[in-house]
Parts: sequence; C-alpha cells; structure tokens
Amino acid sequence: MRKNVITDAAIQLVAEQGMRGLTHRAVDRKAGLPEGSTSAYFRTRKALVEGFVARLAELERLDVPPDPSDVAGSLARTLDSWLVERDRTLARYAAMLEATHHPELQTIMVHSPRDQATALATALGHEDPERAGAHFTAFLEGLLFYRLVGGGSTVGPKPGTEESVRDLKNAIEKALRP
Repeated sequence: MRKNVITDAAIQLVAEQGMRGLTHRAVDRKAGLPEGSTSAYFRTRKALVEGFVARLAELERLDVPPDPSDVAGSLARTLDSWLVERDRTLARYAAMLEATHHPELQTIMVHSPRDQATALATALGHEDPERAGAHFTAFLEGLLFYRLVGGGSTVGPKPGTEESVRDLKNAIEKALRP
C-alpha cells in the first residue's frame, strides 16, 4: 500500500533528521517515489505529520501484547525489539516531542500503550488501574529512553541480546512488585 510506503519513509526520515527534515519532497526521495506522490496523499505538512504519527501508533498496536504467564519477559522482549528497531523508536520520541505543541497528535499516540498498561494493571488487581497503568507506562517509557539515548545507552547491554532482555526483565519485575 503506497500510503504505508510513504509513512514508513517518513518514519525513517524523522529518525535520521528529526522533525525538521520531514518535507513532502524528502519523503518522496526517501521512498523512491516520483515527486508529488507524498502530497497527493498528505496535502499539508500537518496531514503528513498526522499520517506518520498514526502509522507509528498502528505499528505499536501490532506489537504483541504481554503474555499473562510472563508479563515481565514479554514486555522486556518488546522493549528490546524497540531498541533494536532504533529508527522507529527515535521517530516515536520525535513525534512525542512534536505532540507537546500539537495536542491533536497526543490523542493519536497516547492511547495504545496506556490502554494496554491499564488492562495489565486491571488483570494484576490494582485498585486504581488507570493510575497504575499511567505510572507503569511512564516507567517503561523512561526505561526505554534511558537505554536508547540516555546513560544506559553507553553502559547497558547491547540491544538484541539475551543479556539485554534479562536486564530489562529484571527492571520490569521490580516495577511490577506491589
């Protein structure tokens, strides 16, 4: 589907150049499409940004939800895969920063991870699952950010390794304790 080709190219472009590099022409070049292709699907820059953010949210929803028999392990594997898929994760953080200035982007981005965390908190029996879900989402985002670009990126285990998954699982298990 051409729309996915365009938004996937936009994700790569934002990962490489940040939001300032996101232009219709740059996406056309990145996707290997004739000039004007991106603007045929996304008439304005705002529409292009919303399209790329919606694609990020769609890809995130396609990730496997936590396995109830090994919540920490399945979340650790998901986070580790996001560290391996560095470009997508960097683009996601760029979009999150952009959303601080464009509230319409927040509604696209925020619901999927928080809803999953709320469902998990409900399953674990938290008395206020929405608040617990929000806190757990913040914890996971912080852990991911720390390992991606923070101090953990220089001293943490290499993403895509068993050691990385073990390290993440250990942190998540501690966060899940009552």
